[in-house]
Amino acid sequence: MAQKVILVDDLDHSEGSDVTRREFPLLDRTFAIDLSDDNQRRLCDALGFIEKVLESSREVKQATRSRKAADTGSRLRGYTNTDVREWAREQELEISPRGKITDEVMDLFIAAHPNAKSSEPETDPGA
Repeated sequence: MAQKVILVDDLDHSEGSDVTRREFPLLDRTFAIDLSDDNQRRLCDALGFIEKVLESSREVKQATRSRKAADTGSRLRGYTNTDVREWAREQELEISPRGKITDEVMDLFIAAHPNAKSSEPETDPGA
């Protein structure tokens, strides 16, 4: 004797002959849910709305800490790379307009500006 399978709508928990498994794509993935015809129409309307929203939206990338800020943040207090570059040019030291400031120039700047030295302990790479 065959048993009758009764499907239940996953949203409103109703039973009916129109309840069936429905698959739908969203954000490059496929999902499945048991829905009645009425809830399937509601789902289609909602997905259509989401498509319009996504077409008008842009993805937000997670912010990352710049390497430049990480490099100088622990060595200088109260000064920026621009301050170091201006000082180096005034001292007629060779310095690039952009990019990493050499350790030699940074050490000279700190020696000339003792208050620029960070209070954070420096790590010894050989330790």
